[in-house]
Formats: sequence, C-alpha cells, structure tokens
Amino acid sequence: MTAVDPALVLAASTEITTAALAGDDPDAVLPLVVRRAVELAGADLGLAMVTGDDGTLTVETSSGDDDPVGIVLSSRSSAARAARTGVPVVADDFTTDPRTAPFVPKALRGYGPFAVAPFGTSERRIGALAVYRRKGATPFSTDTVDVLAAFAAQAGLAVVLAEGFTARQRVAVYQERERIARDLHDVIIQRLYATGVQLDLLDRRLKLEGREGERLADAVDQLDQTMAEVRATVRALRSADPGKPGDADLRGSVLAEARTAGELLGFEPEVRIDGDLAEVPPELADHARAALREALSNVVRHSGARAVGIEVAKDAERLVLRVADDGCGIPRGVARRGLRHLEERALAAGGGCEVASSPRTGTTITWHVPLT
Repeated sequence: MTAVDPALVLAASTEITTAALAGDDPDAVLPLVVRRAVELAGADLGLAMVTGDDGTLTVETSSGDDDPVGIVLSSRSSAARAARTGVPVVADDFTTDPRTAPFVPKALRGYGPFAVAPFGTSERRIGALAVYRRKGATPFSTDTVDVLAAFAAQAGLAVVLAEGFTARQRVAVYQERERIARDLHDVIIQRLYATGVQLDLLDRRLKLEGREGERLADAVDQLDQTMAEVRATVRALRSADPGKPGDADLRGSVLAEARTAGELLGFEPEVRIDGDLAEVPPELADHARAALREALSNVVRHSGARAVGIEVAKDAERLVLRVADDGCGIPRGVARRGLRHLEERALAAGGGCEVASSPRTGTTITWHVPLT
C-alpha cells in the first residue's frame, strides 16, 4: 500500500478539531473520528472503544455494516493493553495471532489484519481506536500504524478539549438557569402571593356576592394556578434531571415553601421532616409539593395565625403531609373552594385529605397518599 498523504492526515485532524471545538457533543464526534481513521488506514472497519472503570473496553462507534457496538472486550485484550499503556498493537491476522486470538469477538471473526492505537491523552485516556481489514487482505504497514497512532492522539486531544468546552457550557447554562429561577421565585411569586392576599382581604371586607363575588374568586384561583405554573418552571430550571426523585429535591421544596409562607406571615413556620424522602416517586413528590403550597396559601390568606407547623412523614407504606395553624379557622364558603385541589390530588393518588377546623383551635390539614 502506498504511503498516506500527509495532507490527508492534516485535513482529517483539522476536521475533527473543528467539529469538536464547535460545541458539538463529544459523543457525536466519535463517528467522524472512526470514518476518517478508516479512510486514512485503508481499512474495512473502524471501531472507537471507551475504557471502563474495570479496564474493559466497550465499543461505542463502528464504521462498518456489522454491528459490534456494545461489545465489551476483556481488560487483557490487545486493545485494552494499547489503551492502558499508550503503545499501538498490530497483527497480520488477529484471529490467529496468539496475542489477540483469545479475545476476538464473534462479530469480528471475518476480519484479519488489525491495528489499534490509544485514543485520548496521557491525562485523559478515553480508550482505543482500532481498524480492521477483511481476512486475506494486505496487513497494515508500519507507516500506516504510525499514521493511525498520530491521528488517534490528535483526534483524542480534540475530543478531550471538547469535553471540557461542553462542561463549561453546561456550567454557564446552569448558572443562568439558577439566576432566572431565583428572580422568578424571589420577585414574581412574591408579588403574585401578595396580590392574592390583597384580593382575599378585599373579598372579606366587601363581602361581594353573586356574579361579582364569583369573578373575584375566579381571579384568586387564576393567581393560584399561575403561581403553581411558575413554581413548576422554577423547579425545572433548578434541576438537571427534573424527573429524578431525590431527597434534597422534595426536602428542599418543603423548606422553600415554608420560607415563602414565612415572608408573608411575618414568622417562620416550624418544619419537621421524618423519613427518607429520596424514595418518594416523582409523581407523588409533585403532588405533595402542590398540596403543601395550597395548604400554606390558605393559611396565609385566611387564618390570621401566630404559629404554623409543617410535618412531612414517610414510612414504608405512605407519605403524610400535615399543616397546622392556631388561627381563626377556615371561613364559611372557603373550605370547598380553597381546599378542593388538595382532596382531588390525594384521591387521584389513592389517598385522602382530612380538614379539622374551628375558631378556637385553628386548622389542621392532613394529606396522605400510599407509596405502594
């Protein structure tokens, strides 16, 4: 085989570097690396393999029609050794060479000439880049293996740089998301809350009835819904994986809701959390957040309380949320309108909601759902 044109090597390396540093996902660059390696080496198949924690190699990308992606190679294989030591390995026929034959996957037995080079840098060893030719084809020359090794090193460096660039981009995005979430929570939600309180006070003072009373009640309900939607947006902005359950997520939501209510009440509610909330399914956690928000909204608007307690308890069978205040009780006509969402959420999840209220003892809302 004729020597590889240095201009082709330079063009391939430049293409890989440009793609990697253009902000593309490093995983999306791997197929391009493999295709160019096959072209430079005059090979029939190329594989990009990533090193695992145990030293094994997993095939991440393939250039051929065969489908070896996902195959795991032993940590004692030649490819793993090349990735580990930084020294390329070449065989005229890797199905018969004693160094490679014991580790040939079934999907690759139709190939013979083989060369593999380390992929990455000395500080960040990604894995190995391997090329193959069909059985009976001309083995890879020393020059070709040298070209493969140089290309693998350059392409590996580009991918490592891309990983760092992508990570920095993600950090910047998360910081901006946190800023937006903070503004939404600290400014928008507080204003909506305050507006809702003023509307409720106006309703109680004017004692509107009929159509005007219904319109004012609808306006308050719309504010509640808007706050719920904004809070859902805040939760999504602050979570890298909003659908993933997590103790810090639900626990943090409870504490955040308590702080928000405290700012409007003029004192901080007492919070007690029992049990590991990490195992609460995401859907139930969302129901619990909304239930707590609704309960505290009623406390802020109607109770005139001087003390509020929030309790969240989880055991093997159920999640229980309890909000108690020492206020004036729930005014007539408010209970069904203000608390119906609590009951609906509990019933939808197979649970229930009980409300005990009187002018003397205040109000206790107990909301519970099964975990199984």
